[in-house]
Amino acid sequence: MRLENKVALVTGGAAGLGLAIALRLQAEGASVIVTDLEAARGGALSAEHGFTFLEQDVTSERDWARVTAHIEGSRGRLDILVNNAGYVGSHTRGNPETTAIDDLRKVFGVNVEGTMLGCRAGIRIMRRNGTGSIINIASVASETATPFLLSYGAAKAAIRQMTKSIAQYCCEQGLQIRCNSVHPGNVRTAMWDRNASEIATARGVSLEDIATDTLVRIPMGRFQTPEDIAAAVAFFASDDARHITGTKMIVDGGRTDCDSYHLSGRFRQGLLASPLSPR
Repeated sequence: MRLENKVALVTGGAAGLGLAIALRLQAEGASVIVTDLEAARGGALSAEHGFTFLEQDVTSERDWARVTAHIEGSRGRLDILVNNAGYVGSHTRGNPETTAIDDLRKVFGVNVEGTMLGCRAGIRIMRRNGTGSIINIASVASETATPFLLSYGAAKAAIRQMTKSIAQYCCEQGLQIRCNSVHPGNVRTAMWDRNASEIATARGVSLEDIATDTLVRIPMGRFQTPEDIAAAVAFFASDDARHITGTKMIVDGGRTDCDSYHLSGRFRQGLLASPLSPR
């Protein structure tokens, strides 16, 4: 119960990572507000798990004002903000030559603008108590080249830079508001399967072919689970991390930082042009 008596907001919390994060924060004692564009699903989850659900477009300043006003009016404070809402973009037309400018703008809109607006709103409401924890969900795509997901990798790299700048700003303001980023690797969710299916269709292979060639790139030998990511978020949200700010936690089974693994022969032959994005 590390988060008892704390109020948490999780964006994009109606499925996948966001839902796992919300459940973990709640299990550790937090009172959780979940937002998402999926109103029907979010409402059902609210009834099932006891969350407060609010429909929200994270790219809308008006929606952020409405959400924070609700939190202030009903809870009086916000202790934890998880900027989880994200958008991957095209997996089949995401290279530098084929990326559509509209797709790039949407990827940056949800990931970068949405995270920035969330951080700004979070700082404003947390400032009243002088403390809080902001956790931005980035990706291992921020750490490596992503030539076939150009927009997504660039957007997640921007989130990492933003995280450091916000952490520094809060310190300079004399606020005990921490800001850190969590970087998932390949988490096999429904979204991951949808993205992998796009690639499989484009290359004339099966979904499990894509899964096999992705799995061989993970030194620990398994996909990450949403619960693995939620555990990292819960740590950053808790007082166990009270002196940690501006840093990142990579949760990818060693894929980014370990080089003592081999690529499958089929990967080397070009079955996959690039590793999949997370989630």
